[in-house]
Amino acid sequence: MARLSVCIEMIFTDRPFAERIAATAAAGFPAFEFWGWSNKDLAAMAEAKKKAGLEVAALCVETGGPLVDPATRPAFLEGTRQAIEVAHRLGCETLIVTVGNEIAGAPRERQHAAIVEALQAAAPLAEKGGVALVVEPLNILVDHKGYYLATSAEGFGMIREVASPAVRLLYDIYHQQITEGNLIQNITQNINLIGHFHSADVPGRHEYGTGEINYHNVIAAIDKAGYRGYVGLEFGPSTAPEASLAQVKQALSR
Repeated sequence: MARLSVCIEMIFTDRPFAERIAATAAAGFPAFEFWGWSNKDLAAMAEAKKKAGLEVAALCVETGGPLVDPATRPAFLEGTRQAIEVAHRLGCETLIVTVGNEIAGAPRERQHAAIVEALQAAAPLAEKGGVALVVEPLNILVDHKGYYLATSAEGFGMIREVASPAVRLLYDIYHQQITEGNLIQNITQNINLIGHFHSADVPGRHEYGTGEINYHNVIAAIDKAGYRGYVGLEFGPSTAPEASLAQVKQALSR
């Protein structure tokens, strides 16, 4: 079964950040992930990670601005270098990249090209550093109005254009259910281009079983397709965190 990672930015928020790592272990999960790193106590996280015996599944590159704007590229490359250093410190192999909001009035093909060129510039850094950059489409209907990259189709196209083994797509099942549906087919036909998953139910962005997605079938299809990475649990619990995580396990075991 797919390995599950708890996003401690959204789960166990009732306790100090580093303590969320121990809570993840106590709930029976092998890994955690988080977003930005510059506002975190990395030493405390590293110690808590070691004590809990967990892996860090993913963390974010602090891009310094939207990748649709070529002027931000130096900041993005520096952010990538710094994130790789943090990843090495924490034993993490996956770095999340968001592309930022679109530039109003600018041709989409120009913005698309700017993102691809930025990723191509960062790819050698990731290859040398032994990490994967995973590019995340987000939905623009509910949560992220104005974000440039919404569809998995355009995202997969970018990954093919970059043509680096160190650049893959982050397929967020929650966002793509809202944007386009057709989850299992889109995932399984492009599984070789996917480096990480995020998940939550729709609507509401809560734990599995609270909405319309049949996560038992979706995760089974991901497993059957041969994916061996992590599926991040990036949701807001609708009940106590421990109960919501237990419900995830129950949804997948039935």
